[in-house]
Amino acid sequence: MRLLLVEDDRMIGDTLRAALRAEGHAVDWVRDVAAARAALAAEHFDLVLLDLGLPPGGPAGAGATATPVDGLTVLRDLRARRDTTPVIVLTARDASGDRVAGLDAGADDYLVKPFDLDELYARMRAVMRRHGGQAHSVLAHAGVTLDPATRQVTHHGQPVLLSAREFAVLEALMQRPGAVLSRAQLEDRLYGWGEAVESNAVSVYVHQLRRKLGADFIGSMRGVGYFLT
Repeated sequence: MRLLLVEDDRMIGDTLRAALRAEGHAVDWVRDVAAARAALAAEHFDLVLLDLGLPPGGPAGAGATATPVDGLTVLRDLRARRDTTPVIVLTARDASGDRVAGLDAGADDYLVKPFDLDELYARMRAVMRRHGGQAHSVLAHAGVTLDPATRQVTHHGQPVLLSAREFAVLEALMQRPGAVLSRAQLEDRLYGWGEAVESNAVSVYVHQLRRKLGADFIGSMRGVGYFLT
């Protein structure tokens, strides 16, 4: 998935970005309200991980308004323009009123710091299932199964070992069987801002997946993209 991490604490942000990238996600990280607003206005993300205690950011003096701004402001702005991008709030605010405010503002889930990374991953999977209208997390197509929870892939019952980025490409295709995903769409699932994108990276991962899952499992439409046959 392509994730937007909105977190002003550098240590927490560094740790989360590294952990999420190790899971095969593309992670873009911003640290204040202004940067979060700009990112969400300019880019599409599969999921937002949003801290509440954020500085305003922006040009000097831009945050000096009568109404304080924080992570809830970002969330309310997002929902006000009918953007349904899933949002999980990650915050130290653990009072019942804060939870209610976050969920009522449009958060899909609310997780209090400190939290276990495995719990975060499970909540991310649950939110994405609900968002996609799926009752089960395991994806299956033409003899191939993919379990996001265990990160296991099987081909006709036999386990298949994939790299994190091979897994990311396969998951993107299996989430939308039959749909043609462009090279740019798949690159968005693999790379965050500032990461060097190799010109033939997607082709290489598709070639490796075909070698492991069958030459005919992934089709290509010349000049358009890739799809599951």
